[in-house]
Amino acid sequence: MSLSFACGLLACAVEPVDLEDSEAFESAASSADNTMKADLALQSQWGSGYCANVTVTNTSTGRSTSWGLVVGLNGATLANLWNGRSSASGGQLTVTNESYNGALAAGQSTSFGFCANGTGMPTIVSVNGNGGTGTGTTASSSSSSSSSSSSSASSSSSSSGTGGSGGAGGSGGAGGSGGSGGGGGGGGGGGTTGKFVGNITTSGSVRNGFANYWNQITPENEGKWGEVERSRGSRDWSRLDAIYKYAKDNKIIFKHHVFVWGAQQPSWLAGLSGADQQAAVRDWMRAFCARYPDTKYIDVVNEPPPHTTPSYKNGIGGDGASGYDWIVNSFKWAREFCPGAVLILNDYNNIEYENDHQNVMRIARAVINAGAPVDALGAQAHDAYKINANTVKGYIGKLASLGKPVYITEYDIGIADDNQQKRVMEEQFTMFWNHPSVKGITLWGYIVGATWRDNTGIQHSNGTMRPAMSWLMNFLGR
Repeated sequence: MSLSFACGLLACAVEPVDLEDSEAFESAASSADNTMKADLALQSQWGSGYCANVTVTNTSTGRSTSWGLVVGLNGATLANLWNGRSSASGGQLTVTNESYNGALAAGQSTSFGFCANGTGMPTIVSVNGNGGTGTGTTASSSSSSSSSSSSSASSSSSSSGTGGSGGAGGSGGAGGSGGSGGGGGGGGGGGTTGKFVGNITTSGSVRNGFANYWNQITPENEGKWGEVERSRGSRDWSRLDAIYKYAKDNKIIFKHHVFVWGAQQPSWLAGLSGADQQAAVRDWMRAFCARYPDTKYIDVVNEPPPHTTPSYKNGIGGDGASGYDWIVNSFKWAREFCPGAVLILNDYNNIEYENDHQNVMRIARAVINAGAPVDALGAQAHDAYKINANTVKGYIGKLASLGKPVYITEYDIGIADDNQQKRVMEEQFTMFWNHPSVKGITLWGYIVGATWRDNTGIQHSNGTMRPAMSWLMNFLGR
């Protein structure tokens, strides 16, 4: 591994700059026919590199089946990229969609991110949709990059994007490969928004046929620190290895649960000094990220106070100036070691009950304002089935007002009656799916008798589906 690549992967242990305390850098472009738009913004920056997020929006009046764009790296070199397919040549980065995020309905967006080594700031040269070729008009803003922004704008008129690969197919057929002038086909619900619909492991392993139903997998318990490192320095990765390999082999998304959680932690942590506790947390994150570099999403902090508080809170920053410096540090370290992952602040009851919602809003504002690189907010949604869908929708909108996407991370419906469970699934899942701020949905188990909460299973162990599962698979076209 070269030094430059290692620095891109681990940020050379240099703490990223808080972009809220420095001048933000942004770049944007629209296709020549104004059917697709891309917006780029830096997420973190250190002395010799940066990480950026790019949001691609279908600005046409119809459905786009694929997208592609070109980013000028301006002397920097790509370290890693997630939620897209890429190739770099001649100082430019060409990015096309993955199979799961190519299809966008009118007005809908998806995003990808990347990290690069170097001081040159990125600019979007061109963007296009539907697998066709298009040019873009770039507008960048940064006082330190005005000259590069100007040159990028002048060159954009002659730069062409490449065709993207087709969107994920639903019931209408699998998505094809997008070439110049055309894109892959889309199907039913599964090919319309670019959102993933995932699930968890069953009784400690991946159930046969998992990828037939779900395109994202989360280890239910196998990735929790106390499960992996029961004795300090002695880590059992075997179950995580198998799950990660399954995700890679089946080309589905791997989401990690969880880095820091007050309800589950190694017992040996309590006997360490504060400095040693901090070192242990950093070692845990470093080891995980080095072993599983293609992890797409991470629940960095799960169930913050008053729900749970880690026994080692003071060792990793305590309350501090923000009131939650231990959360701020956890996210900064996660970004340092896993720069390519989407970092999530995850909690329960935050889209169901007012007090819990206000609590997580207060915490999220505090840590984001203190420089925590929180990329998204997670809503477990275990109790959502008890709440009116419009009420839940309203809380999701309030979470999104913080400027972060929302992920439904642990959804289940604890109803024994088949028809009632199906009715709630139809009403709430459709709302999640169509909500512009919800970027992915994870169900918390699906096999009857093998889920965390009673009556939440939607498929029997013999393969027979409960009506809620049948409806969901039909909706997704799977």
